[in-house]
Amino acid sequence: MSDLISIINYVSVSLFGSILSASFCHVIDTCKKKMAFVCLAILLPLLQGLVFFVWGFDLLQQIYPLVVHLPLLLFFYALSGKIMWPLFSILTAYLCCQLRRWMALLVVAVLSGGALMQDVAELLLTVPLLLILLRYAAPVVRQLSDYPVKIQLQFASIPAIYYVFDYLTTVYTDLLTSGAPVAVEFMPFVCCVAYLVFLLYSSIKERTQIQLEQTQKSLGIQLNQAVREIDALRQSQALARQYRHDMRHHLQYVSACMENGQLQQAKDYITGICKEIEAQKVKQYCENETANLILSAFDGRAQKAGIQMNVRGAIPSFITVSDSDLCVLLSNALENALHACEPLAAAKENCIIDVQFYYKESRLFLQIENPCGDQIPFENGVPVSHEPGHGIGVKSICAIVERYGGIYTFLKNDHQFILRLSL
Repeated sequence: MSDLISIINYVSVSLFGSILSASFCHVIDTCKKKMAFVCLAILLPLLQGLVFFVWGFDLLQQIYPLVVHLPLLLFFYALSGKIMWPLFSILTAYLCCQLRRWMALLVVAVLSGGALMQDVAELLLTVPLLLILLRYAAPVVRQLSDYPVKIQLQFASIPAIYYVFDYLTTVYTDLLTSGAPVAVEFMPFVCCVAYLVFLLYSSIKERTQIQLEQTQKSLGIQLNQAVREIDALRQSQALARQYRHDMRHHLQYVSACMENGQLQQAKDYITGICKEIEAQKVKQYCENETANLILSAFDGRAQKAGIQMNVRGAIPSFITVSDSDLCVLLSNALENALHACEPLAAAKENCIIDVQFYYKESRLFLQIENPCGDQIPFENGVPVSHEPGHGIGVKSICAIVERYGGIYTFLKNDHQFILRLSL
């Protein structure tokens, strides 16, 4: 009776691992494949029984990977065309079989039972534990199949280490049962290393996530500021149009002042109107309103700082680049150019920002050249800044150009800095 229960338990653990590995691998998705798997699941215990009755249990244990795991691996490979993920599924299912065994050992330890009780406990735990793993663990494991191979290897390391350890210390040798310290302490050592690696990996991912969130927040702030600048310039332009529209009324007032001999008052009124209109003026560099607004705003800032800005080029009204992206590109590029020139202009050096752009064959080409200082650190061909709040503009430019499938170059030639981009 005891031998019969042991044989049934041995068959049940084989079915337990086979069903679980098939669920992890997630390749049994048609009736034909399910029938093929059922045939394989029946054939494997028969093959194990043949080896058991002909050569004995010891040989069966030693060649178990050849008569069970290898056929499963080849079967899953035939269905999926992949080798890495089926192998990971089988190793993970093998590791999960230890849940069944350890819980049975716990029952035996609590009830002071023997080998027969352990076999019975394992049999009773098989179906409930299998259902729980299929319901909760299998969907999570299957999600890993969509991850890159590097991530899959990280998760497969623990099952693979345990698989090799179990066979080396319990099947092919007796290191674990003999109580050899190197074997007894190995899995706690692996758990410790895995825990430390997990902490390090989580810390790196957390820092990366925080940096990405900070960058995204900064980009959002820049975009909102750029949009506000565009709105303000549009309002100024609308106000200038209103002044031009109301010019008839202004002229009537001036005429009345002159008729009444109030010449000085007429002059002051004319001077005030001219200043207001000039302040709201938007230069027409090209047909694109967004480009004109941004270039006009930065030209005004450059003049106040004693910096000359030369603009040449043409962009049509409608282009493939959105207004918000064009705003961020121009604003960040010109902001960086002004930031580089301001110290030089303060030192009374001659500073000229040269802006060239054109639009051809649905692609925008832009070049901005400006004087700069000696020290500009580069990393991977991109200028970087370690000052708080700086360096985001360059990242914004690169991100937008890459999103449109374009190219960009940053060059430093003598004391001139050159940005070229195409998108």
